[in-house]
Amino acid sequence: MKSIILYIFLFLPASNLFAEVISLDGHVIDAQTKETLPGAVITIPDLKISAVSDDSGQFTFTNIPQKGRFLIEVRYIGYKTMIQTVDLSAASGLEFALSPSTIETKEVVITGTAFSTDNRKNSTAVSSVTKDQLINRPSGNLVDAIAKVPGVSQVTTGGGISKPVIRGLSYNRVVTLVDGAKQEGQQWGDEHGLEVDQYSAERVEVLRGAASLLYGSDALGGVINVLEPLPSPEGKIQGELLTSYQSNNGLSGSSAMIQGNTDGFVWRARGSYKNAFSYNAPGGRIANTGYNETSLSGQVGFNKKWGYAHLNASSFRNNIGLPDFSRNPDGQFEDENGNVLSNDDLKSRDLFLPFQDIRHYKLAMNSHILFSTGRLRTTLAFQNNQRRELEDSRTNPSLLFDLKTYSSDFKYYFNEKRGWEPVIGLSGSLQNNKNKAEELLIPDYDSRELGLFVYAKKSWESTTFNFGARFDYRNIDGFAMEEDGAPKFNNFSNSFSNVSGALGFTKEFNEHFNFKANLGSAFRSPNIAELSSDGVHEGTFRYEIGNNDLKPENSYYGDLAFEFNNNTVSASIGAFNNYIDNYIFSSQLNNETILVDSETLPVYRFIQENANLSGIEASLTLHPAELIHIENSFSYTRGVNRATKNPLPFIPAGVLRNELRLEPEIKGLKSTYFSLALDNFFKQNRIDLFETKSAGYSLVNLGLGTTFIMGKQPIRMNISANNLFDKAYYDHLSRFKPGRLDETDPLTGYYNQGRNISVGLYLPFK
Repeated sequence: MKSIILYIFLFLPASNLFAEVISLDGHVIDAQTKETLPGAVITIPDLKISAVSDDSGQFTFTNIPQKGRFLIEVRYIGYKTMIQTVDLSAASGLEFALSPSTIETKEVVITGTAFSTDNRKNSTAVSSVTKDQLINRPSGNLVDAIAKVPGVSQVTTGGGISKPVIRGLSYNRVVTLVDGAKQEGQQWGDEHGLEVDQYSAERVEVLRGAASLLYGSDALGGVINVLEPLPSPEGKIQGELLTSYQSNNGLSGSSAMIQGNTDGFVWRARGSYKNAFSYNAPGGRIANTGYNETSLSGQVGFNKKWGYAHLNASSFRNNIGLPDFSRNPDGQFEDENGNVLSNDDLKSRDLFLPFQDIRHYKLAMNSHILFSTGRLRTTLAFQNNQRRELEDSRTNPSLLFDLKTYSSDFKYYFNEKRGWEPVIGLSGSLQNNKNKAEELLIPDYDSRELGLFVYAKKSWESTTFNFGARFDYRNIDGFAMEEDGAPKFNNFSNSFSNVSGALGFTKEFNEHFNFKANLGSAFRSPNIAELSSDGVHEGTFRYEIGNNDLKPENSYYGDLAFEFNNNTVSASIGAFNNYIDNYIFSSQLNNETILVDSETLPVYRFIQENANLSGIEASLTLHPAELIHIENSFSYTRGVNRATKNPLPFIPAGVLRNELRLEPEIKGLKSTYFSLALDNFFKQNRIDLFETKSAGYSLVNLGLGTTFIMGKQPIRMNISANNLFDKAYYDHLSRFKPGRLDETDPLTGYYNQGRNISVGLYLPFK
């Protein structure tokens, strides 16, 4: 790894031979009045550079290549975002004339696909969650903040753990990208959340649908692409301070970031901290659902005429309580000695046993090197995930996984010619996981992965067509191990390979109406837990047994969507269908149980059946007047076991979201809004044999926010009230739902979070 990084740094100066430096300037004006627009943000995403127009609407980029075609995005509040492809060899004195728009423009440049592109020309279903939305939505983690995207839901374990679900698929079927690298942290576990600092995200792209062509195995359901801020404009220092407090569980969160750019040398540093005690549900607090989180991250690198190279480093630590307390007939929680936990105990920020101690360390090098014939994108990463589960001691874990992952990804983009844009890619990874505690759930193992793909896009004036193919190979070797002097695991070696392909099509019928569609195949190899688990996983209340003979999952999918956008209306409706052969899931067969330490637990085995997931997603945003904003969305997923015709387990319920937002102009304030939202979750009666049904429910949420200026410093303030009427409900995918927390007692269950008042402040500075 060190040799590769050193090689990259030594190699970069050589790339100067292929490009010469020039500057690029221009100005931004109002298309109707021709007045200049100061403060417009101009970005070239593929070069990771940005500029801001000055008081005369002028902007300048320096240290950019002399040749090449790049997408430029121009944004200004209250105006329609402009996207334009510019040939740098012929560009000079650019003029961007922006048109006023009363509707908030959705994020239009997408970077998580093969090319940075206008979303209207991208066939994949992609939704973006902006920085403002991340700030305005009170949440305990990143997945909470993006779960309002149509087609996205979450598996939750209290307030601190959330796993993303995209179109009914989760765990190792959804890839999370941070710093351009796959996040690797034992994603197979129910209570294993994402080790990501939610405050570090400038924007989150959610790719809905199979993305195995670009990201290989595990991207069967979709991709969550976490994008950190672009480097500061040259010669500038920028930063932000944000803090928030939530009343329900006392969650206090703060983050500080500063970054700068001096003649193309870029740097950034961030520190974040969160702390919460046990959350309050209708009927009382749920013991030991508090958590705390500390995150440190930084970046150094260069933005030069040959492209860029950035080195990112991060350290993430999260301590999360696991509820394992009995309740007396009055519903009060008791400790192991039968003593009732007081309200002070439940509001203590010190976690009880058992709890998880999760540590994730990451080093990632991202580079984009320009050549005369094309450009090379490279991501090299090292990750170390340490997951401790402490049951009887606060210092000696009963279970400890130590996972090390080395990964690489190379993509070469050939120069566009006659509308054709070809890409070839190569990726690989090496993993080693060791158990470093007495209790064993999975064996020590090594994993090797290799992927190779080719992809091409052909663009016409109003039509794009893309296609590609990919080959993947993965090998997993598990090692024999003993527990308490008795054999626990045997040696095994499994190899999986697959060829997959994809086709995509987009058509812009006119300025407002467009269509997109996809067909393809994808695959996912079984994970280590599915192949070999044998034991009780703390917090799951069940005994899990893997199967060495599992086959890979093979997906055959299709989706389509129609979209309409103008200055007052934004609407979309789409449908998808996904056939998955050899779909892997766990099930209790013949009511099998096992006795473990005098406790009888249900036995769940990993099995395979052919499955079908289908559904629809729709959204409608109306902005009939400058003051009024109405936003609605609907999503529904249906999962069927094709062999038995029974429903698939753990499919999210349908949801209809409605929000009315008033955006008045108030003197001395900016971006003021008042919102009233109603989230309607439908009942879920389509369940597998071992699941329990979920009743429908509705939640009312209120919010307000504004930006005021103190001197020259803008300060953003947000206040919100979620679950305003303290509704008692169980989300269908909550692991605290009756029948999931403790399957031996179907009456056991903890309600989701009750009323929650949140206050937040955000201070950007430069």
